[in-house]
Amino acid sequence: MLVLGTLAGCMDSTPEMQVLTVQASAYNSLAAQTNDNPTLAAWGDTLTPGMKAVAVSRDLIKEGLTYNTLIEIDGLPGQYRVLDKMNKRWTRKIDIYMGKDVDAAREWGVREVTIRWVPALVEE
Repeated sequence: MLVLGTLAGCMDSTPEMQVLTVQASAYNSLAAQTNDNPTLAAWGDTLTPGMKAVAVSRDLIKEGLTYNTLIEIDGLPGQYRVLDKMNKRWTRKIDIYMGKDVDAAREWGVREVTIRWVPALVEE
């Protein structure tokens, strides 16, 4: 009985869905757009075409968009995983990974989007 009460109490502490409007651009696995190792993301993951990944501006990391967070992006199907960080000069921005499809990235351009995510639970 005590265990059920404890579990019920934990269920009440589930973080709420966060919603934010940001600028969204797109990038590719090309040295000209990143660096001399264009498939290596900031946290050490290897990006491959077809992955649903994003890079986030560093201010968004402080808002809960940390490594491996799943996000939904209005206008795009499915969920995207935070696997990369953007240069420090950017704020309130995400960069959507589009493999090597430069045409898709150019077609996307830069636009304002609404993103949604549930912050990771932090153990105390």
